[in-house]
Amino acid sequence: MVLAPFLAKSRPFIRLPNFKSISTFAHLCQQSQPAEPPPSQNPLPPNPKSLSSTLSDSPVITAAQVHISYGFLPGKFDEQMKSLAKMLDSKSLIDQLADWMTEHRWAEVKQLFEFWIRSLDNSGKPNKPDVNLYNHYLRASMLLGTPPGELLNIVAQMDDCGVLPNTASFNLVLKAMQLAGESRAAERLIGRLDFFRKEHGNCLPDDESYDLIVNVLLSTNQIESAIKNIDMMLKSGYMLSVTTFIGCVQTCVNNGRLDTLVSVIERCKKSDQNKYLRPPWRTCNFIADIAMQSDNSDLTYYALEFMAKWIAQGETASPSVLLSVDEGLVVSALGTAGRTYNSRLLGGSWAVLKRSLRQKKVPRPESYIAKIYAYANSGNLQMAFSTLQDFEVDHGNSNKDDGEGLFSPFYSLNPLVVACSKKGFTTLDTVYHQLENLSRADPPYKSIAALNCIILGCANIWDLDRAYQTFNDINATFGLTPNIHSYNALICAFGKLSKRDEAVKVFEHCIGLGVKPNMTTYSLLIDAHLTTRDPKAALAVIDHMMGAGCEPSKEMLKKVRRRCVREMDYESDEKVESLARQFKIRMGTEVRRDLLFNLHYITDYS
Repeated sequence: MVLAPFLAKSRPFIRLPNFKSISTFAHLCQQSQPAEPPPSQNPLPPNPKSLSSTLSDSPVITAAQVHISYGFLPGKFDEQMKSLAKMLDSKSLIDQLADWMTEHRWAEVKQLFEFWIRSLDNSGKPNKPDVNLYNHYLRASMLLGTPPGELLNIVAQMDDCGVLPNTASFNLVLKAMQLAGESRAAERLIGRLDFFRKEHGNCLPDDESYDLIVNVLLSTNQIESAIKNIDMMLKSGYMLSVTTFIGCVQTCVNNGRLDTLVSVIERCKKSDQNKYLRPPWRTCNFIADIAMQSDNSDLTYYALEFMAKWIAQGETASPSVLLSVDEGLVVSALGTAGRTYNSRLLGGSWAVLKRSLRQKKVPRPESYIAKIYAYANSGNLQMAFSTLQDFEVDHGNSNKDDGEGLFSPFYSLNPLVVACSKKGFTTLDTVYHQLENLSRADPPYKSIAALNCIILGCANIWDLDRAYQTFNDINATFGLTPNIHSYNALICAFGKLSKRDEAVKVFEHCIGLGVKPNMTTYSLLIDAHLTTRDPKAALAVIDHMMGAGCEPSKEMLKKVRRRCVREMDYESDEKVESLARQFKIRMGTEVRRDLLFNLHYITDYS
């Protein structure tokens, strides 16, 4: 505030760089001169009959954004426009409008056309525009934000000038309806196009017309009407654009209409123009993820098929682009094939994986396990065991010790065990005899992992004799040595029939041969003791397990504690609690289990 008077006085001494003051003498010219725009070579004007490439690139502007030419001052704008309109004929007007359209001077295009159509030509007759001039006018009006109703009035005015609108004229109106979200009006306009086609034969809806109407309907979630127009589009021989297909994908996913999306893809595959439809790679991954979350096997297959097309195209490109499908996605697809019993998806998934690996790497163990699961679930045991053979070739011999590893019939190969025992001993005997024949083939195929699946399958159907005989045949018939999974399967067979002593003898025999037990061995032995209501023996097994360097799991301790409570063995219960504190395991409560256990006592008392 103190410096204000000083700055007011010192202002004449302050000079800005390149500062020029305007003279106040009357004899000097005070008219401002516009800056000359830099010379540039203008591009060719757009073709009014083909507007699909320019409509999407031209934004709709408001009146506040309208560019006014430097050649017209605001006060003389209308007069200059009127005089220019009187000087131009039809051909000159098209050239002038084309120049302005390349500069996006839509307001001047619209106003010049309006002045020109009200002017007279050199012979004194009203100017007569053609359909191309009207399309320029429609396009400028649409980009200036003119409502679709007014654009329809402009189309109706064409008849007064003896001009028949063409498909491009209606496409401009459809574009305005799409921007305004007027789906019903767009459908009626398509019907009007059909009427014009029947009357005049020059207004057949093209691919752009259908793309616009489908996008309008999809934006308002009118899926049935959109599918109807897509069907009409395909029957007319037009190609469904990738942009429209992506919009269809997004709308169907948002509304949970995956089966509808499958029907759209199948219709495109039946059409010659659309059978090579290939959405972007990211969209393919999106479709596959959504399809697998919903266990939609057909949609998953089509997503992988799109990816296979991209891979094939990349390999033939110059330079080549080597695309690969994520192996985790293929594993999920194989799981979907197993749950939905879809053999087509199973084969397609594996083919895409092999194409992606390009024989430079072998599939990961998870891929083989998922493939075995899919074949086992579908009941194709021959292919399941063939996959197991490939699995053993690529990831080591199952005859070697793999701990809890890849060839355990209790975990990774359990779907194969379930499939073998699904129909009882009939299936088990069939599989056994096939393995026996393969062991005599040239070259012979001997797999202890497959035999372990048979032993555990016999245990699942409570057939101890078959389980024990198969265990003995491992060495006697096939010339192999039982591994820890073989002993575990036999212990499970004895435990299921409450033969605790025999299970303990199998365990001791296993230890005597130097075979190292794993967590599954101890868990099965504890279960055998608990079935005979002997929690103290189960705790002794836990002590032995801890001495071997293993830690008890939470589930293991909870099973022992449950039996201690049932048998009222409080001493053993305290030891279980001590072990839980030692290994920092939160046991929790079993209120619901206790309610079910005590239920029959309550009913007897009442």
